[in-house]
Amino acid sequence: MNGRHIGGVGVSLVALFVALVAWWLLKPLPATESSIEFRPVGFDALRGWEEDDPGPALEAFVRSCGRLGGFPPQQPVGSNTVGIKPSDLRGACRRAREVESGDAAKVRRYFETEFEPVAVTGVGKAEGLFTGYYEPLFEGSRQRIGRFNVPIHGRPEDLVTANLGDFRPEWNGIRLVGRLKDGKLRPFETRAAIERGELADRAKPIIWLRDEVDAFFLHIQGTGRINLNDGTQTRVGFTASNGHPYTAIGRELVERGALPEDGVSMQSIRQWLKSNPQMARDVMSSNARYIFFREIAGEGPIGAGQVVLTPGRSLAVDTTLLPLHVPVWLETSMPSTADNPDGAPLRRLLIAQDTGSAIRGAVRGDVFWGSGPAAEEVAGKMSETGRYYLLLAKGTRERIVAGMQKAN
Repeated sequence: MNGRHIGGVGVSLVALFVALVAWWLLKPLPATESSIEFRPVGFDALRGWEEDDPGPALEAFVRSCGRLGGFPPQQPVGSNTVGIKPSDLRGACRRAREVESGDAAKVRRYFETEFEPVAVTGVGKAEGLFTGYYEPLFEGSRQRIGRFNVPIHGRPEDLVTANLGDFRPEWNGIRLVGRLKDGKLRPFETRAAIERGELADRAKPIIWLRDEVDAFFLHIQGTGRINLNDGTQTRVGFTASNGHPYTAIGRELVERGALPEDGVSMQSIRQWLKSNPQMARDVMSSNARYIFFREIAGEGPIGAGQVVLTPGRSLAVDTTLLPLHVPVWLETSMPSTADNPDGAPLRRLLIAQDTGSAIRGAVRGDVFWGSGPAAEEVAGKMSETGRYYLLLAKGTRERIVAGMQKAN
């Protein structure tokens, strides 16, 4: 996420950042920060390891290696809680490019040779929630015309993101977001305020959609493809948020009695919003978080790790706790769908390449399923209990586990 230089506020920004650092010095770290633990295990502890074809995961890992090659060797990869650096993965990355991804047995042996697994637990629990997301497709226009009257905004001119990791390494990945007004940092407008027009002309719409519910779900997914009314197609992706916390409107609908607790899915939420247009905006506004987008040229979608995501092999994790670009062995279940009514086990190797505002906790993940109706069905219905194992580069596990134990 790239910032934007705003002239004439250098002194105020320095004072602002000093105040932010002072505030965070007095603020205790979140409870989950000190509760994540790694327990060394062998590959024989990974259920289904010999049955998975890890070739697509290897290809995703090579993409991550390309990104890691541009990092300073000692820069933490994601959270400083887990002391992984690009230099730890350099050898594994170099040898990954020499492995034929079409030979499942050779790929499996590669990961066994280069990595050592650890079981991840948080707050003493090995199991957590695993959901799914996908890349939706909508109809849109570059101009506001006819029914195309719902804006998808670019990054506002006055939005400021403060990365606290620039001040203290242990805060790496923690950000504050606001807007500059009269030389001071103020909270950014909420979703409700932005939809009332309070954003004014501080953020230019890059695309216009024709449905508020479509726009809302584009915000939730953070990426999407747009079929434009001139016959072309473009792709948009996350560039910034307004900094407000994410609220799941499924929970809001349950509390209002609009949906049963066991009947919440992306599909049921969308259907309710479409069927209740008079109440839909109020419900959607209960999620104060608002997303700003940029157009993406070429391949996509692109995750927080700044690499193209691989369907079924890219995983979003909580980057305040876990690193990006590392292999993760996932053990959970597929949701019940038309093609898979019994919810078969889902045991496969993925790469941590993304994050999300709703992905919080040591054992919490969001699987990227790609685009199209099949991906939408799986992603919308996935809400499964599971566990995972992080694969640490061989020769680093003892150091990393000892460092976490010392920190805890």
